[in-house]
Amino acid sequence: MSSWIDLNCDLGESFGAYTIGRDSDVIPYVTSANVGCGFHGGDPCVMDDTVKLAKANNVGIGAHPGLPDLIGFGRRNMAVSPTEAKAYVKYQVGALTAFCASNGVPLQHVKPHGAFYNMAGKDYKLARAIAEAVYEVDKGLILLALSGSEMIKAANDIGLAVASEVFADRAYNADGSLVARGTEGAIIHDVGLCISRIIRMVKENKVTAITGEDVALSPQSICVHGDTPEAVEFVKNIKDSLTKEGIALCNLADGLGIAK
Repeated sequence: MSSWIDLNCDLGESFGAYTIGRDSDVIPYVTSANVGCGFHGGDPCVMDDTVKLAKANNVGIGAHPGLPDLIGFGRRNMAVSPTEAKAYVKYQVGALTAFCASNGVPLQHVKPHGAFYNMAGKDYKLARAIAEAVYEVDKGLILLALSGSEMIKAANDIGLAVASEVFADRAYNADGSLVARGTEGAIIHDVGLCISRIIRMVKENKVTAITGEDVALSPQSICVHGDTPEAVEFVKNIKDSLTKEGIALCNLADGLGIAK
């Protein structure tokens, strides 16, 4: 069992006239935030405001680059070459880096969003392109990636710091991948079930797949999606439950001992 865990949430995904998530309500309970960078959600003003919000709450800041699919919220698979993937990541990380610099806070990590994340979890060439993009922009950044995925392998192969992520509100397949959205049972809405699954993940390094098998995990960060109706209730109860179990919550940089 790990002595610490990071609790992260996808934030800063509103754009223009559209409000997505309850960022100001969620952020007091998390230790790291993944900030939309404009491709799937987020816009320049939202990015700046979210960095300020994270700074005020002493939350580690991560870039959350997505596929260029605003209308689909980055959750639809696209045919993307490794060269394109690398450029997409650099472009979006660069944008958020500017807002971090102007607000006097460091960028801590990078976590791909939605379909980009899931595609790279299974495609080593795509995962390698993402890891190389992060490494070439800033060797001190941390890649946040699905436990057991190709992104973990790619980061390790090039010497990039990487943290293993698990999901509080998503169901798992037997191979450790996430059940596709739209599949019955893919999204977990029951708070009690969510908490019991998280405690088992952290204490036993296991989760039960949607088909009943046990899946081995290496949790260092727990993700709760900020755009679900239960997001605030989830993060508050997860934080309280982990604290009662004697598990310290801290951001990725502090947990991994990486100076920022």
